[in-house]
Amino acid sequence: MNRSWWTTPVAIALTAIMLFPVYWMLNVSLTRRESIRRGDLLPFDLTFEHYTVVLREQLPYLGTSLLVGLGTVLLTLLVAAPASFALAKLAVPGRRMLNFALIVAQMVPAVVMSLGFYSIYNRIGLLNTVPGLVLADSTIAVPFAVMLLTAFMTGIPRELMQAAQLDGASAWRTFRSVVLPMSRNSMITAALFAFLWAWSDFLFASTLDREGGSLRPITMGIYNYIGAQNQEWGPMMAAAVVASIPAAALLVVAQKYIAAGVTAGAVKD
Repeated sequence: MNRSWWTTPVAIALTAIMLFPVYWMLNVSLTRRESIRRGDLLPFDLTFEHYTVVLREQLPYLGTSLLVGLGTVLLTLLVAAPASFALAKLAVPGRRMLNFALIVAQMVPAVVMSLGFYSIYNRIGLLNTVPGLVLADSTIAVPFAVMLLTAFMTGIPRELMQAAQLDGASAWRTFRSVVLPMSRNSMITAALFAFLWAWSDFLFASTLDREGGSLRPITMGIYNYIGAQNQEWGPMMAAAVVASIPAAALLVVAQKYIAAGVTAGAVKD
């Protein structure tokens, strides 16, 4: 049955509505400060001065966000991959309870966790540090990664693992040589979501990294343009555009892996 004639125009209109904030961000970032308040739909008063300001002021913040993002990915995979293998393929007591705990962990508000982290970090000296932010962001990424990887690893045929065991491979060797290579798409998907969460995090950063200086993520760098009496809309939007480029590039490059990783384990023989 052919689609109705109106579905394509409606889809285009909805897409335009959803993408309009992105366009407006780009438009404001290219408009001179004195012309921003006019609200023109096109940057008639075109300028790149806001990007010059951002590249001069925000590069240290971008470097910190990159460190936090990569650290979160590394810690998430180091914890989630073995945990998922154990839940999916090993006789772990209380697996159902552990799976339930992972679901509950996803439901805990981040603001509650941030307050708890602040109290703990204040005692052990992890406030205003990159490792502190990595650990905090990983608490959000790890439960999601474990559930995603467990769903895929559950569908790996046991015959493959048994064949490796017959060749003398231990459980750890089977995990490294058989399970991990087969879980590539799901691993990339989990890593990407962990990186995007860490890259866009503001709540943990604003709570656990309150001191000034360059050792702050880009979300806090953008926040510097918001003042009590004045907002630097041009540099703020330019910084948002620059901060969006790495995330958009990762999504484009890893698109096929995400599609395969998200649906992994959904259909089983």
